[in-house]
Amino acid sequence: MRKHIEFSYLSSFTALGVATCCVLPMTMMLLGFGGSWLVIFGKIAAASYYVLAVATLFAALSWWLSLRQGAVSRLKWWLTGSTAVTAAAWVIVFYETQINEFLITQM
Repeated sequence: MRKHIEFSYLSSFTALGVATCCVLPMTMMLLGFGGSWLVIFGKIAAASYYVLAVATLFAALSWWLSLRQGAVSRLKWWLTGSTAVTAAAWVIVFYETQINEFLITQM
């Protein structure tokens, strides 16, 4: 696989991890895995928009490089997957409050 696709996936999953930084602890508490280690997620949340912006740039760059090299037909599923993961991260960030409220009602 081409390096730009690998970087796109790495940044996309990093963005997804950062996006779930406030939803994941709530889910873990709901499952009974609470603890003092949950404090570290607050520091990660401060950088979430920056990480998401970089992930979006990497996904766009991957599409652009693939189009330029004429490799979109071979790599379209990889590119679409990376874009979908990045989009899911943005959705989680935008609906974080509603997701957390839902999880609180499940406790």
